[in-house]
Amino acid sequence: MGPKTTKVYETLRERLAAGEYAAGDKLPSERALVEELGIGRTALRQVLARLVAEGALEVRGRSSYRVPGAVSVGRPEGVEPWQIHGERDLYDNRWVKLQLWDVEPPGMEPFEHHVVKLHHVAVTAVLDDQDRVLMMWRYRFVPQQFGWELPGGIVDAGEEPAETALREVVEETGWRPKSLEHIVTYQPMVGMVDSPHDIFVGHGAEKVGEPTDLEEAGHIEWVPLADIPGLMARGDLMGSGTLVALLHILANRRAQGITTAR
Repeated sequence: MGPKTTKVYETLRERLAAGEYAAGDKLPSERALVEELGIGRTALRQVLARLVAEGALEVRGRSSYRVPGAVSVGRPEGVEPWQIHGERDLYDNRWVKLQLWDVEPPGMEPFEHHVVKLHHVAVTAVLDDQDRVLMMWRYRFVPQQFGWELPGGIVDAGEEPAETALREVVEETGWRPKSLEHIVTYQPMVGMVDSPHDIFVGHGAEKVGEPTDLEEAGHIEWVPLADIPGLMARGDLMGSGTLVALLHILANRRAQGITTAR
């Protein structure tokens, strides 16, 4: 880093150490930081990347940064990862790839492990000002049951997850969120399946038309957040993305002392 970049790094480090940005807070946008700190965007991204590598920041999406949430447990040291010596395809089409990986856990003999590769997915929970979430009642033939789901779908090649999230909400429901916030990226079945899931929460929405993806749409309804625990207990919420998004919303509201009125 040059002197100017180093100075900006130290400034942001000092702000974080002083608690100017609280745990969970979003940093100002790149544009705002560029203007405030008098630094180019490329140099700023070098600073932010260093802060992310140091664990001082988390990156959400392409260019949204926030302070990590406060935790008391640290990351264990001295634990070694598995070694991957090779992989080969057993089956591959546009929807699913099945592979065999040659893996070696620490202190064990190598062996072959099945790995299923699926698509990158984005799922969105859209909330309105009446404490309701936009959901779809759908039939899923694999478990052979009906259930409530959030809109979501596959991230196309060259597409940002946030773009997918917005597109899928509009295509599947006919509503367009007024804002989107990335919440978490996770893997739903880490033992064997590779399928990154990006979860977004949207606030406010406007009706822009009818659903264009009729196969995916199903029955569309604004469901009260107060009904979510009951629907969960009844087994009417389907898909890990739906559960992760809704549990995040409920936990966040509880942490803030917000109740969901019926």
